Amino acid sequence: MVIAHRGASGYRPEHTRSAVELALALGTRALEPDLVPSKDGVLVLRHENEISGTTDVASHPEFAHLRTTKVIDGVTQTGWFTEDLTWAELSTLRAIERLPKVRQASASFDRTEGILRYTDLRQIIERSGMQPVVVAELKHASYFASIGLPLAELFAGESAGWVTDDTLIVESFEESVLLEVRERRVPGKTIYLLEDHGSPADLVARFGRAAPRYADQLTDSSLARLAGTVDGISVPKSLILGGTDAETGTPVTTDLVDRAHAAGLLVYTWTLRAENAFLSRPFRIGGSKRNYGDWRGEFQLILDSGVDAVFADQPDLVLSLLGR
Repeated sequence: MVIAHRGASGYRPEHTRSAVELALALGTRALEPDLVPSKDGVLVLRHENEISGTTDVASHPEFAHLRTTKVIDGVTQTGWFTEDLTWAELSTLRAIERLPKVRQASASFDRTEGILRYTDLRQIIERSGMQPVVVAELKHASYFASIGLPLAELFAGESAGWVTDDTLIVESFEESVLLEVRERRVPGKTIYLLEDHGSPADLVARFGRAAPRYADQLTDSSLARLAGTVDGISVPKSLILGGTDAETGTPVTTDLVDRAHAAGLLVYTWTLRAENAFLSRPFRIGGSKRNYGDWRGEFQLILDSGVDAVFADQPDLVLSLLGR
């Protein structure tokens, strides 16, 4: 499965209507929205709840007083946060490209569109006449629960009546919110996101410095345990790519996919991006970060590892390798 990462975000500002519609036009049949709540509990499509890098909020004098510093999942951030603005206020903002130095063509579409709600995504899909899979990521669930914005409850409410077991996948870096989603009988699969460093925020909130690391959850015994609670795992491509073979010097992959499959888990990976800035070192060509490198080589190596799904900013490129 090829999942359009925040829409066709390699070509348009992420999470915008044009990014979603372009992803569908390119032949993608799976879309990933990141979901965070507004002050009044409306789920909006943004990569993070801090939105100064993806909207023009900084140019709105009426919101200047809302600029603040917060600690979100252990990371100190300064800016404007979705949970401090109502949807009516957020709807006045315009989307901008998050990576303008790398994606200048996409940045040319800055401020041409507003931001979307989860319900807007539903309308876009319904009007398209297609039935893509929605791979919804619930962000910072423990943090939002601590301020009275329970993501599982909000998500269950807004998902009612339009998603099915075949058209919804829910993912999060916090296993606890995935369990809450299941308890609320939301249809679809659950996929546990794991980083290549650090510890899950929900476990840190519970155990502090004694919290298990993500690495601890990738052992064979931990994978077997996860298979009893979620349908799969989603990992950064750094955990799939295994450096180079000592004898031949050719790039190789790790055994993670095989071990997870043996435990009964699906394996997704992120994020396939064609620019040199994001390719692993063996596949970079030239010195420009924004130019495309040997994306075919890296993408094919990842596909050959046996992963079940990939997230891609340029989903059409992955589809071309798959002959679709």
